[in-house]
Amino acid sequence: MYSTGEMFPKPLHCNSNLRHDFRVSASLLLLFTWLFLGGPYCFAQDEPALPESPSPQQAKPQSFLGKLIEFYREDWHGTAPQSPAPPRRGLPSPLDSPPFPNSDWSYGGSPVIGEPDTNSYPLMTAWNGAKSRTKAYGWVEPTLNFSTSANSNAPEANDVYSNRFEMNQLILYVERLPDSVQREHVDVGYHLTAFYGTDYKYTTDKGYFSSQLLVHNYQYGFDPVLEYIDIYFPRVAQGMNIRVGRFISIPGIEAQLTPNNYMFSHSLLYAVDPFTDTGVLATVKLSDQWLVQAGITGGHDVALWTSDAKPSATACVSYTTASVNDNVYLCANGINDGKYAYNNLQQYDGTWYHKFSKTWHTATEAYVMYQRDVPSTSGSIKPQANNYGATCQPGLQTCFAPEYAATNYILRQLSAHDFVGFRSDLLNDKKGQRTGVNTKYTENTLMLSHWIGSTVQIRPEMRFDHAWDRKSYDRGTRNSQLTVACDLIFHY
Repeated sequence: MYSTGEMFPKPLHCNSNLRHDFRVSASLLLLFTWLFLGGPYCFAQDEPALPESPSPQQAKPQSFLGKLIEFYREDWHGTAPQSPAPPRRGLPSPLDSPPFPNSDWSYGGSPVIGEPDTNSYPLMTAWNGAKSRTKAYGWVEPTLNFSTSANSNAPEANDVYSNRFEMNQLILYVERLPDSVQREHVDVGYHLTAFYGTDYKYTTDKGYFSSQLLVHNYQYGFDPVLEYIDIYFPRVAQGMNIRVGRFISIPGIEAQLTPNNYMFSHSLLYAVDPFTDTGVLATVKLSDQWLVQAGITGGHDVALWTSDAKPSATACVSYTTASVNDNVYLCANGINDGKYAYNNLQQYDGTWYHKFSKTWHTATEAYVMYQRDVPSTSGSIKPQANNYGATCQPGLQTCFAPEYAATNYILRQLSAHDFVGFRSDLLNDKKGQRTGVNTKYTENTLMLSHWIGSTVQIRPEMRFDHAWDRKSYDRGTRNSQLTVACDLIFHY
């Protein structure tokens, strides 16, 4: 109807051209008005008017990938929603984590009794909104090192291959932590691990896919490092956790996988001590300050079905001051007759943590280890694969092989995302049974740790090692070694 011009009566005294121009102009004016005001709805008499504030359309649900990307975006920009921390039972945490790997003075073989599970992981958040107690998560750890040694960085760990870019750890955890805050009912947790990378050389137990290392000496390998069940009993003292399965050998500052360590490289003390045990361990919280542990395993770094397994006792005690500024943790670990077998080390270990202030703390560890009847390097008895013989007195087929070690960390928190650390380390491998060379070693390492959000950690370091009695580095051609290295831990 708007295009014909029949709404307007013809004027009596206008020629046809003027009438035509008028009709065209009027039609264009009405068309412009119609479009400007919103089309046909502005003149429709039978259509209801639009509401002034229309309801927004519901957002489409995000895909799994979209949720994962959103988690990292919020984490890296510091915009992730924060919820109040749930209550814990016991002393307050002495440290901030991050930037430090743990918020509590650590002990092995058990979750921290009385501490709630507050961890939120990208994978689980994208998968089910982090609503389940069973959680799947892990990390990827590429590393890079530059070394004055051309062939090998050994006995340095865990970057044994010199001047390389490597994948040290690619880890998947599936775990459920027992609820040890509550005191009403028994609760059960479990942990499964898939571990791949060059670091399998330091975690492998004889009997768990060990031919990769002991027979083939592959650069990369797979290891089911941690496989156990936790059973929490709330009414035994202040809580008791029983762990059954394969777990990390319990004493030590560095007795964990890489995110739970202060530095990328490990001390010499750590490089030669046991890594995992298979058996049963009870951890009892006697009070807020005292904790005791007792267990029986098949010995260090061996599966129960191997000929090297033998019943071995572990006993530990941990004491924390009421101020939480000090913790002492003493362990007798894997104790049996001490006769030579695959890594049948008799270990007596002590750890001391001390907090100077809100930003400064130190961690110190020392141990004595030994084995009896170790095959002599000059005798006819051949050591087991991935083991060294001992430098015994001439004419002896076997001998007693001890070693002792000590390490100290000094650490300072710079911000919520950064800390710096310095580690000094001494190892005396008296008979060479742990490193292949009977000598005293020292190392000193300076490092920085920087977090991006709570999911990416970068740890550059500079390290100097020295063998004091004879050449040990670069396959016995050097007394000293300088390495500059860095790892990146990407959590998922």
